[in-house]
Amino acid sequence: MSQETDMPSKRYRSLVLLLLTIIYAFNFIDRQIIGILSPFIQADLGLSNSQLGLLKGFLFALFYTVVGLPIAWLADRYSRVNIVAISLATWSAFTALTGMANSFLTIGLARMGVGVGEAGGSPPSHSMISDLYPKEERAGALAFYSLGIPMGLGFAYLMTGILLGNPESAMSWRTLLIILGVTGIVLAVIMRIIVREPKRGQQEKAKEDAIKIPFGVALKTLLTIPSWWAMCLGIAFASFVGYAVSTWQMDYLLPFDGSQESPVGFQNMMYFLAFANCVIYGAGTYFGGWLTQKLAVRSLAYYGLVPAISILICLPLVIGAFWVPGTWAHLFVAGSLLFFLGMYLGPSFAIAQTLAPINMRAMSTAIFFLVLNLIALGGGPTTVGFLADMFKEAHGQVHAVRLSITIVSVMLVVSSICFFMASKTLPKDWAEAQARNEAP
Repeated sequence: MSQETDMPSKRYRSLVLLLLTIIYAFNFIDRQIIGILSPFIQADLGLSNSQLGLLKGFLFALFYTVVGLPIAWLADRYSRVNIVAISLATWSAFTALTGMANSFLTIGLARMGVGVGEAGGSPPSHSMISDLYPKEERAGALAFYSLGIPMGLGFAYLMTGILLGNPESAMSWRTLLIILGVTGIVLAVIMRIIVREPKRGQQEKAKEDAIKIPFGVALKTLLTIPSWWAMCLGIAFASFVGYAVSTWQMDYLLPFDGSQESPVGFQNMMYFLAFANCVIYGAGTYFGGWLTQKLAVRSLAYYGLVPAISILICLPLVIGAFWVPGTWAHLFVAGSLLFFLGMYLGPSFAIAQTLAPINMRAMSTAIFFLVLNLIALGGGPTTVGFLADMFKEAHGQVHAVRLSITIVSVMLVVSSICFFMASKTLPKDWAEAQARNEAP
């Protein structure tokens, strides 16, 4: 067991939050870069859409979810700082190995390794953030942490544009992955030096015996909280569509763009997508957490209502983005989509932490991500890949992806229903969690 620090200063906890957010950005860079580079990888290795779908989704998600639970069990008992640092170094090493793959088998094994490493990133990080910030500030802090998603995606598009969009550059998709892997290993060393283990449960002022309730009792409690499950399924089905769009957008845009009379340059497209993901998606992510905290003063139901409404707005934007004529029209609609697609992240992650027993916080996030990633990351990209292969012969690559995305977008309706259901039970579940975690 590592020595835990007392209540931290505001400056220190802000530094830790920033560093954990940067690590989360690398988590998403290494996770999503395959989707951005997939046209290059497909051409180099001769892969089918179905094989690409497995690489983008199922092969990663399977190992990510299976390994996530035992790592979270360790994170609820041992040094979360060490776990995050080791995990970051592990997934970064496998990202570099992905760049060395020469077949579907070898790149598939490398993607499994990335999934194993990334399983130890978010659950311990969410747990540490919850011990650094009180529950009233937790949605905002976790919304800021969630900015790692748009930061990572934006940086991935930017680096792809800089390194692969220059015709005079000798860079390849392989070189880009190796550079990302080495950088992540260096960041793991920096994180281990700077961050200290926070004291568990310090924000709830709970007594030691309340924190150390038996694991089996805590797990049973967690899995019988209606709001927890409704929020979990809400974010899972929303992310099902989000992952489908983000991992197949380039497979749609590159042939679509190439068919235009005035094609948008690859590099300019990458720069726009970098801006849209980093700035627009980031703004939506932060705004969702900020708005929820403001409205929750009136009613805790807004933790479910804000995501429910934002997801309903996403439905026509997803369909519209893949049916409008012209590349710039697609990019404009897709950019608008990203703002609303980010709004559910902060409230969802805050609920996963606030409703959980104190000694189950890392496990709460791990189970959250298990359900989320099996449904979303395992299902979204993989489903589109198989559907695209079904439609490709009759309709061509562009229309095949368009039809596939349109079909899977129905999951946004399911997501919104789940969030609305959560809004009904959240006030009661929140009160019970507060009484449980602050009981004398």
